[in-house]
Amino acid sequence: MFYFAYGSNLNHYQMKIIRCIGSKYLRTFFLKDYKLSFCHPNKLNKYGYGNIVKKKGSKVPGAIWKITKKHEKILDRYEEFPNSYQKKYFYLNGKKIMFYIMKKCFKKKPPKSYLNTIKEGYKDCNIGMKYANKF
Repeated sequence: MFYFAYGSNLNHYQMKIIRCIGSKYLRTFFLKDYKLSFCHPNKLNKYGYGNIVKKKGSKVPGAIWKITKKHEKILDRYEEFPNSYQKKYFYLNGKKIMFYIMKKCFKKKPPKSYLNTIKEGYKDCNIGMKYANKF
């Protein structure tokens, strides 16, 4: 199956070595009419994490990964599906691509370490740092 990652799941070390061993990075992809935001489903939480929200004319940088059903279950736990994030899908060249989006979102600043993980992912996926400068 195919997964569109954004935020910290762009980081190759995190995806290939820690989270989804055996997953395969395929390519960089920009999802149209969405933008990256940082928030948390609990307004009492101090820090926010990556989420995407609809915004006409915007595009969010990400990556397409090939994952297994086992990887999907790991990601479900990590993303706290279905409580915090829900799954959405789009089609690319006839292939169904899954991604996660937060159900309820309170804007929060992310921790610096989290931003650094994302920036490393941008480098891993050859995404221009001009997108990272928008954090």
